[in-house]
Amino acid sequence: MREKHTVRDWMKDLVVFVDPDQTVFEALSTMRRRYINSVMVSKSESNDHYGILTTRDVCDKIVAVNVNPKEMKVKDIMSSPIISVQQTTAIKDCAVLMKENRIHHLPVVNDTGDVVGMISASDFLLIAEAMGNNFKERSLS
Repeated sequence: MREKHTVRDWMKDLVVFVDPDQTVFEALSTMRRRYINSVMVSKSESNDHYGILTTRDVCDKIVAVNVNPKEMKVKDIMSSPIISVQQTTAIKDCAVLMKENRIHHLPVVNDTGDVVGMISASDFLLIAEAMGNNFKERSLS
């Protein structure tokens, strides 16, 4: 079995998008129903770049400053333009990029810049576990 070395091998290919003009409350409902910690924000007439909304954005820009999420638009608190990674990026390079930028969710894009997946800090639990198993197997050889 080949080792998994690229983002493509570990990313989740189901990406949830929300509209930038939705309220934060509506986006939070989507996140809660789907048990996810981030959503991508679609491009639109009012938003020419992809964005990302994470639980961290909600904590920092809604809860910590006591703002009503029903009165705030997603586009007002999302992170944009996004930092992204290619499907072919080495998983180690992806980890370094996330560490250097202090981010926990990284959209994965194809050659044309379309978002095709997501990799998050929690995915690295599985990656580290696989690395440990691979080290163990190599040491037994």
